[in-house]
Amino acid sequence: MMSEENKTQKEEKMPVKEYFNFGEVLGYYFRKKDTNRPKNFNLKMMHGINKISMIMFLIALIVIIARFISRM
Repeated sequence: MMSEENKTQKEEKMPVKEYFNFGEVLGYYFRKKDTNRPKNFNLKMMHGINKISMIMFLIALIVIIARFISRM
């Protein structure tokens, strides 16, 4: 069972400013090399594929928004 406090916290809406906070994404692309991080080919490929997929997602999102706006 959820308490009343948890219900009110879930019902509160996030401010619009939080939706456009891309600090973590930019930090993923532009961070310093960590010397303690293991150097593994598989890990490098995984991070490379993640970066490519995020870029593709953002491009697709821009295209969808542009098409939506052009139909108005």
